[in-house]
Amino acid sequence: MPRVGVLALQGDVREHVAVLSRLGVTTSTVRTASQLDDVEALVLPGGESTAIAHLLGTSGLRAALESRLSDHMPVFGTCAGLILLSSQVLDGREDQWSFGALDVSVRRNGYGRQVASFEAPIEVRGLGVVPGVFIRAPRIDAVGTEVEVLAEHDHGDGPHPVLVRQGSVWGCSFHPELTSSSDIHRMFVDSLPV
Repeated sequence: MPRVGVLALQGDVREHVAVLSRLGVTTSTVRTASQLDDVEALVLPGGESTAIAHLLGTSGLRAALESRLSDHMPVFGTCAGLILLSSQVLDGREDQWSFGALDVSVRRNGYGRQVASFEAPIEVRGLGVVPGVFIRAPRIDAVGTEVEVLAEHDHGDGPHPVLVRQGSVWGCSFHPELTSSSDIHRMFVDSLPV
């Protein structure tokens, strides 16, 4: 089984490591380019997207991760991680950048600010219902033709994708690491090349 890294610059690092460990996955935290070299897949956790982007730059990881993404390294981004993987951030800061590895347009805090956080059951295609925890979650407003929509959620303004996949890159609006379910992580791990 491949070694899965969790980007450990800011955000829900411990929670992702705990879920992957429960699944029996060899996991390590990634803070440097050399640590990135030691993993076959990576989780970009939820947190604050502009803070993580800044730390990717100052740590020297941005160029290294861009290179690994261009080599089709499997990556799973949740919440802020989804924003960092997206091709377009509709309401980002002027200096905000993203990797463009996932052909989706996202809106930061698209489901509302911290006080509007909520939980909802999410029907995942081929899996069933999983708990969804939305905390300042990005909303996916558009997906490209190569993007597979695995789950949607209607928060009163029509259904929006909340779990997507494009090749080896996965993105999730909600926080699967903050629930007792390991199902979403298992889907990602099961998709990894042996």
